[in-house]
Amino acid sequence: MISVDGFGDFASTAWGVGIGANIEVEGRIFFPHSLGIFYQALTQYLGFPNYGDEYKVMGLAPYGKPTYLSEMRNIVRLLDNGQFELETDYFRHHKEKIDYEWDGVPRVGLLYSPKLEELLGAARQKGDEITIRHCNIAHSVQLMYETAFFNLLNSLHAKHGIASLTIAGGCGMNSVANGKVILQTPFKRLYVQPAAGDAGGAIGAAVYLWHKIKNKSFADVVAGPSVLKGDQLFGRTVMDHAYFGPAASNLEISDLLKSSAAELDRDGCTVIQIENERGLCKEVAKALAAGEVVGWFQGRMEWGPRALGNRSILSDPRRIDMKELLNKKIKRREDFRPFAPSIQSEHAAEWFETDDDVPFMMQVYQIRKEKQKLIPAVAHVDGSGRLQMVYRETNQLYWELIEAFRELTGIPILLNTSFNENEPIVCRPVEALNCFRRTKMDRLVIGSYLIKRV
Repeated sequence: MISVDGFGDFASTAWGVGIGANIEVEGRIFFPHSLGIFYQALTQYLGFPNYGDEYKVMGLAPYGKPTYLSEMRNIVRLLDNGQFELETDYFRHHKEKIDYEWDGVPRVGLLYSPKLEELLGAARQKGDEITIRHCNIAHSVQLMYETAFFNLLNSLHAKHGIASLTIAGGCGMNSVANGKVILQTPFKRLYVQPAAGDAGGAIGAAVYLWHKIKNKSFADVVAGPSVLKGDQLFGRTVMDHAYFGPAASNLEISDLLKSSAAELDRDGCTVIQIENERGLCKEVAKALAAGEVVGWFQGRMEWGPRALGNRSILSDPRRIDMKELLNKKIKRREDFRPFAPSIQSEHAAEWFETDDDVPFMMQVYQIRKEKQKLIPAVAHVDGSGRLQMVYRETNQLYWELIEAFRELTGIPILLNTSFNENEPIVCRPVEALNCFRRTKMDRLVIGSYLIKRV
């Protein structure tokens, strides 16, 4: 088990062994050395200053080459024991007070020192043109992170010989690295906590107390056995889905639509109800196959940062122009960032170079070469995709929607992006309706209600 983050209680990295209900923490890496700080500082250097912008560097990296890897090795030193150290002269966090403010979201001051610009050249400012130099630095940053991370994992496996690995911590959101763990380390099974950052601690604390006070396990919290192959093998019950958030009642949805009827009419929208779920899925699948963009709001919200088919914006992955359409209609984000595929779990190995369980969109894998041209909207520039496997047992309605789309098109995949527009993912029906109205989505499905622009 390993957690890699920026910092928490002066530790940036911790690892140990979990057996049964017991976790034995074996080692830690302490302040000021941190792969999270390394990645965040270089993200700032590349002109992405907002908290959480690291995913932009991950998206930019495949456009470049590792031409700055030797410079990165000056910044991060690999140690013989598998651990790492930062060359602190390139950073400010260890000797200066870094501004940290809260204005709805965290705001973190500059983490890198002038010496980093001496090494790499002038930093990019937010809004500046992205050049091939920036792409090459991004690629080198990602590769350096992977090199240090896998070096530690290989050392831990050599010591313990355990085949299963669990990843958490904010750096657990590095889906590109996660997707390479099985290929580049001896581990055979991987589980990545879907709320890998600080938010995941809430579930961990709750389950820990549940176990200590009630002497019960996570199996008593969730219904039924795990759908994940490795957990069936070991008879474990784990968090195999993320649908633990709030849900909306039919009354809440119908009351909202009644009170919004005049506004929807002025917007040129019609509202119908399709209570038969199979019929609803067929209608929505037809719209998707015709190139429409659909907001999809169903059931309990996902716990964690990924939209996994309950608070999602969906579209046809076959459309080569769909990324551009989504950015113009709704997302208004950088063109280099990829969109993700949701695929029925039973078809995943036919389309992706993996047979791992990937329920949380936390790993990036290569799309099989012969399939890439069939789903260009979810194939990144390097032929990869940050996939979500959809299991009938854990999200039947979303699985049924993809099945209806497959029956029409032969493609068991939908493009899935989070239901938001430069804001947190929508939680309540009113937020979904507001997002739909101010963007150019073609349809919105809330529960059994379908709202369509005429």
